[in-house]
Amino acid sequence: MDTPDGVDRIPEGAVRRMFTAARQHNIDAMVAEFTDDYVNITPIHPGRSFTGSAQVRSNWSGLFAGIPDLTLEVLDAASAAGGKVWVEWASRGTRRDGVPVEQAGVAIFTVSGDRLSAIRFYLEPVEHESGDVDAAIRAVAGLDSQGSQP
Repeated sequence: MDTPDGVDRIPEGAVRRMFTAARQHNIDAMVAEFTDDYVNITPIHPGRSFTGSAQVRSNWSGLFAGIPDLTLEVLDAASAAGGKVWVEWASRGTRRDGVPVEQAGVAIFTVSGDRLSAIRFYLEPVEHESGDVDAAIRAVAGLDSQGSQP
């Protein structure tokens, strides 16, 4: 039976331990799951990519401090060849200034020697008022409201 947070959907190992520690805001246990030379690749925002578990500590320490009620939910997970673990997940909480925060996406972890050595990170803020699918396609394709080239 799935737990309410869905962490039991993640295969046993470093990724599950990392999510369990993150849900408990246990930064030391969380960072212990990463190799020192861990590589975070953020394809949608390449400038946000980084290397090193020290940056993991910095990032998550900031999140836990700024969003004290931060929660994580695992929606689905699967393991694949090559030590890959795919996790669809969401996070939400309220910043100290009262602004709600909600993100959703997929992370593709690489596990080496029972520790996290890399990730392809696709977590993005949820936009509830960004328009419907037709507006999104028009914007990407550069079309006007009638679907024609302007």
